[in-house]
Amino acid sequence: MAFSNPRYGLVAKALHWIVVLLIAAQFTVGFVMPEIHRGVEVEFWIGLHLSLGVLIILVIAFRVVWRVLHPVLALTTLPKWQQQASHATHGMLYLLLIVAPLLGWANASSRGWDVGLFGLFPLPRLTAEGSAIGGAAGDVHIVAVYAMLALIGLHMLAA
Repeated sequence: MAFSNPRYGLVAKALHWIVVLLIAAQFTVGFVMPEIHRGVEVEFWIGLHLSLGVLIILVIAFRVVWRVLHPVLALTTLPKWQQQASHATHGMLYLLLIVAPLLGWANASSRGWDVGLFGLFPLPRLTAEGSAIGGAAGDVHIVAVYAMLALIGLHMLAA
């Protein structure tokens, strides 16, 4: 049963800031980890990057469920175009926060790397080892990440 609230509650705010921290950590790790190319083996930074990606998927999935069950009323004081832009930006951010890690996971799978959550449990491979689709997923992953950065900047400017 869903109910509408004119403001974001404590759980929604906490989930927002947890995602902010995870994304900041993920971008930091992404910049300090070694360059990914043929023959690179998983080491600490790459393993951490993969685990953070899995954690982001889990937190975003929970956040989406929470948002569906606890919708927030739109600010009707904003012009219609701003409401539409806000809705579109949030939708694209949610989409990229799920798709970008999945693309990275598919790429890792094609490299034969194990993906899991901090070594607690392995996840299934999304693509076969050596898969051309998995290899291309890595390129699309980079584009998705830069698109996400642009949307995050837009989101921050609008706030």
